Amino acid sequence: MKAVKTTGWILLVALVGIQFVPTEHNKSDVVPKTDFMVVNEVPKNIENIIKTSCYDCHSNNTDYPWYNRVQPVAWFLEGHIENGKEELNFNEWDTYSGRRKKSKLRSIISQIKEDEMPLASYTLIHRDAKLSDTEKKTVLDWVSKLKDSL
Repeated sequence: MKAVKTTGWILLVALVGIQFVPTEHNKSDVVPKTDFMVVNEVPKNIENIIKTSCYDCHSNNTDYPWYNRVQPVAWFLEGHIENGKEELNFNEWDTYSGRRKKSKLRSIISQIKEDEMPLASYTLIHRDAKLSDTEKKTVLDWVSKLKDSL
């Protein structure tokens, strides 16, 4: 019984202790000239959908929820954001080659069609990020046209 109590105290102290380990936030107020929205003159309705459903993990500016202040949740979120930006960073869109842009657009189309993006774990909490069938069709049509124009 003493071992269980000691283990419990150690876990509690560790949990409290990790709350003081800072995380680096993905926050920027600057919209670069290389941003997807700037470069492509995206229609407002498409812009709203993409910013709501994609930009938190695929840009340099994340709108953090309150629970991002709790460890280890903050580490988990930062890992998702880092991975998302490695795959596609909308703020760096115009730094990509034409070939890479087409590849990213094909990937966007595929992942939206297959309901792989936005992630289910993200839309579970961010209900407004879940794409309706109409929004999917709107985005898919526009992204397909953009891909064909490159």
